[in-house]
Amino acid sequence: MRSLPPLSAVRVFEAAARHQSFTQAAAELGMTQAAVSYQIKLLEQRLGVPLFLRAKRRVQLTEAGRRAATLVSAGLDQIADAFSGLLADNEGVLTISTTQTFASEWLAPRLGAFQLDRPQLAVRLNSENNVVDFAQHEVDVAIRICRDPGMWPGLKSHFLFRVHGAALASPEFRDRHAITEPADLLRVPRITPDDYWWELWFQEVGLAAPEKSHGGIRLDAQSMEGNAAMAGAGVAILAPIFWRGALRSGAMVQLFPQLSVEPRSYWLVYPDYKRLQPKVVAFRDWLLAEIRQMAETEPAVIFEPPELDAA
Repeated sequence: MRSLPPLSAVRVFEAAARHQSFTQAAAELGMTQAAVSYQIKLLEQRLGVPLFLRAKRRVQLTEAGRRAATLVSAGLDQIADAFSGLLADNEGVLTISTTQTFASEWLAPRLGAFQLDRPQLAVRLNSENNVVDFAQHEVDVAIRICRDPGMWPGLKSHFLFRVHGAALASPEFRDRHAITEPADLLRVPRITPDDYWWELWFQEVGLAAPEKSHGGIRLDAQSMEGNAAMAGAGVAILAPIFWRGALRSGAMVQLFPQLSVEPRSYWLVYPDYKRLQPKVVAFRDWLLAEIRQMAETEPAVIFEPPELDAA
């Protein structure tokens, strides 16, 4: 274990030695002259040797002080270089964590435009449904699903939109099964039929949800369910906001206008200590602008923030 003097005193000593003045060192460090003198005195007592000769209104390094000043200055330069390198690397890479569906169906197609406007910034996108721990992983920002972001203390949060679902299918599937009203979905194959989104949607259209079945296709991500629906495997309960491209191209159709909207929402979150980092500010401002633009054409109900507990 290294036996080091207090680093605060070492920093004061280096500044005083460089300026040959306690007054100028105090001005540089934002301290009083008395505080500088006190730190130097503590350091001399710790070392057992004088570092400065004190005369009226001036100080001068002793021989021991000169030897120490050269090495300390070089050492602090190396420390500064080490951390400035880490800072440069950190500021040059933005790492985003989000769910598979949000990543593949919404963020990835837009992310190129964000990065092209910032060629100096490399963007990494981690798509997994597990919640990452900012303290354990090198992640700058995350898009998460929850009811109240207050469940994650220490994080700044920004509401994006509500979790919602609608019945989507390929037009061929709709026509083949003669689907004309919501009740028809009780008799046709539904993808992931025991998903509770189905229960919410049937409630929205005024129908009792069918009993759970052991049959049918069960998938664990919207991205897979959407592709299965486009392939004609059944009707999927999906968030239309993620499938606008498929809906515009006709690969899928929204069978009925009703939406089920649940209490959970998508939130942008990041540690409070990162809130002023330029890359985080840039991504936050860009993402919120994209959401505002999207809100101009999407159903207003999904952009109504949930009421959070005052606690």
